[in-house]
Amino acid sequence: MLDLIAVLVTVSAVFSYVNHRYIGLPTTIGVMLIALVVSLVMIGADLLGVEGLHDFAAHVVGRIDFNFVLMQGMLSLLLFAGAMHVNLTELAAFKWPIGIMASIGVVASTFLIGGLSYICFPLVGLEMPFIYCLLFGALISPTDPIAVLGILKSANAPRSLEVKIAGESLFNDGVAVVVFLIIAGIAAGTAEPSAGGIAILLVQEALGGVVLGLVLGWITFTALKTIDSYEIEVMLTLALVLGGYALAGKLHVSGPIAMVVAGLMIGNHGRREAMTETTRQHLDSFWTLLDELLNALLFVLIGLEVVVLTFAGEYLLASVIAIPMVLAVRFICVGLPVSVLRLAGTAFSPHAAKLLTWGGVRGGISVALALSLPDSPERSAIVAVTYVIVLFSISVQGLTIGPVVRRMVGEAEGRT
Repeated sequence: MLDLIAVLVTVSAVFSYVNHRYIGLPTTIGVMLIALVVSLVMIGADLLGVEGLHDFAAHVVGRIDFNFVLMQGMLSLLLFAGAMHVNLTELAAFKWPIGIMASIGVVASTFLIGGLSYICFPLVGLEMPFIYCLLFGALISPTDPIAVLGILKSANAPRSLEVKIAGESLFNDGVAVVVFLIIAGIAAGTAEPSAGGIAILLVQEALGGVVLGLVLGWITFTALKTIDSYEIEVMLTLALVLGGYALAGKLHVSGPIAMVVAGLMIGNHGRREAMTETTRQHLDSFWTLLDELLNALLFVLIGLEVVVLTFAGEYLLASVIAIPMVLAVRFICVGLPVSVLRLAGTAFSPHAAKLLTWGGVRGGISVALALSLPDSPERSAIVAVTYVIVLFSISVQGLTIGPVVRRMVGEAEGRT
């Protein structure tokens, strides 16, 4: 295991250096594209009869349980780090749009994408039971803006847009995982497929995650107030994340939601009331560095994963259908709340629905959830289609969101 970690960290560091020195893309996008190009070169070499290279890469990548690495390792740390840097006051100002898009929006997206997939996939020869179409809808609905938040800032995007995208993504990750697990339980026959049973599971997972996050956050906050030692305070936050996420699993509540709530608490009340300036600086440096390292590793893994996936013709055709379908459903699920809340008096920046749609990048969580499915013909199809959508989302949407924001913001300013 140690040699595998060494290989991944080394590859991530080299790809990050190459991107920063010669390419200049945002780190997450750059390392993923470099890893993807390297993977495709190895696949091409194998097709041309060059032996050994592809098999070695497939052996290394095949040893990595992507779902376990992300869902049981990286996710808790990434969500906590992201939540720590979200201003709770700003988040509260947009609680209604964020809450609606991260809850009702995710559920609506799950069923819309699931229903459309059930109708459209057979047109290209891909037959899939409705329950698996719903699983696909659940895992592809959460957005992951990590790759584009830096671009939004450099593009002078409206602050309200940044807060909405960041806040929605932090919470819709947790909600989507809960919805996915419920549907997966129904598919496996371990969950009750009734409205009452689903509601109970949803409340248990989501509300339980909120409560656990508040309790753990308060305990850690209280401990931080009683000492002034940045080394121990950093360790306390790390223990909060690792221990809290493991505890959430044992209690059968949402670990992602618990970590988001705890991160918001420590990043706002904890930072303001329980830390000295020295502790704040060291805590921010630690979590920023850890966030950058884990993101580089995650996106390298996404790029390398292609060497072990199967891409049949019908899978690729289904992906071509699914990309615009997912974007259209995303536009509906953010556009309707934006329109309704505007009528109710909530202020939104011009082109908010379009920018929220194009800025709603899919990422590693979707791939991890797809890979968590048990072996079946449906799994192979879902993994392949999900992977293509994620690649498109990160590379095309991620690289163009900056120009899109600048153009739309410029148009709005021109009208005024």
